[in-house]
Amino acid sequence: MASTQQLLDQIETAIEALLTGGHSQYSIGSRSVTKLDLPSLFSERRLLQAEVSRESNGMVRLAKMARTSK
Repeated sequence: MASTQQLLDQIETAIEALLTGGHSQYSIGSRSVTKLDLPSLFSERRLLQAEVSRESNGMVRLAKMARTSK
């Protein structure tokens, strides 16, 4: 599984590709492919940047999970 920083790097690469002439949608024959759009990428980037910041500051969120008995 990719680390948060690796995911952020991938998002940055995708944003750069779209901003420098990449396509967010294309078709080959009868098949169509749609990639993420810039607003979605920007939103995900903000979330990942916040997570990377928390990780680098030593702030880690832990959740306690409990199984309920029936």
